[in-house]
Amino acid sequence: MGNAEQEKLVGSIHLPIYNACHMLLSLITLLPDMLAVPRPVIFIIAGLFGAIIGSFLNVVIHRLPREESIVFPNSRCPSCGTAIAAYDNLPVLSYLILRGRCRSCQAGIAWRYPAVELLTGLLFVAVAWHDGLSLMLPFDLVFCSAILALIFIDAEHMILPNAITYPGIVFALVARVAIPYFSTTAHFDDLASLMHGMLHGLPAWSVSLIGAAIGGLIGGGSLWLMGWTWEKLRGIEAMGLGDVKMMFMVGAYLGWRLTILTIFMGVLSGSIIGIGLMVQQGRKDMQMLLPFGVFLGIGTILSLLIGTGIVEWYASQYR
Repeated sequence: MGNAEQEKLVGSIHLPIYNACHMLLSLITLLPDMLAVPRPVIFIIAGLFGAIIGSFLNVVIHRLPREESIVFPNSRCPSCGTAIAAYDNLPVLSYLILRGRCRSCQAGIAWRYPAVELLTGLLFVAVAWHDGLSLMLPFDLVFCSAILALIFIDAEHMILPNAITYPGIVFALVARVAIPYFSTTAHFDDLASLMHGMLHGLPAWSVSLIGAAIGGLIGGGSLWLMGWTWEKLRGIEAMGLGDVKMMFMVGAYLGWRLTILTIFMGVLSGSIIGIGLMVQQGRKDMQMLLPFGVFLGIGTILSLLIGTGIVEWYASQYR
């Protein structure tokens, strides 16, 4: 690989970090000015902003697995190579106006592009509804954007790139320190229980960091152990390291309670879908390669949005 190619690849790896930090700082700066804005307007702003971020995620999803720079060149048609004009690059709208075809060569545009833009917009609205205008909001938006990119990359290529998971682990650790340090509210699901247990009396940010380590070990460690055990018993690789690293990231951010819920939902939904596909295809060996990161990613987003309520309801059944 030459110097030019190396520079492009380095740019592909570090630009998501730069963009995530830039988006995070911009949102934190805007939060005080938006406190007087009506909630419906905030949701509209969140949806539009999410659709724009979804357009960027499409670039990441398409280029990162191919080890292409997400900086250069500008967006182009994969079929004819024609640069896409700004007026043809409007989230969702351009796809509808062009009727799903390239303006230059009339080649079909993959449905993934408007789907990612629309889903990101809806996800940003859901996160804004869940968090309100709190310090947690910009961090959750960045985290969910990374998870959404991993879902679509794994669905198409069955890989979970280190260029997202490694920075994601660092991001999770930074968030676990920064949010409790600058806020008096225990935003993370596991923080309240940890601070009233053996770690009582320690600063909130240090307890949160310990919680991140526990969650990361439970998330990544449990998946690694399951994969290792299955491989020893059956001689078949059942868990890729990409899934393990993704769950280190998720566990560090969500904490141990929501991480267990994420794995449960991922395994349950993956099993149901896998069995359904095997029955449909008439397979009898009960072995099918599925992108497990997709199910873990969906479980992660659901855990972030509604997981605390589910965990509290489940725990109340034994009180």
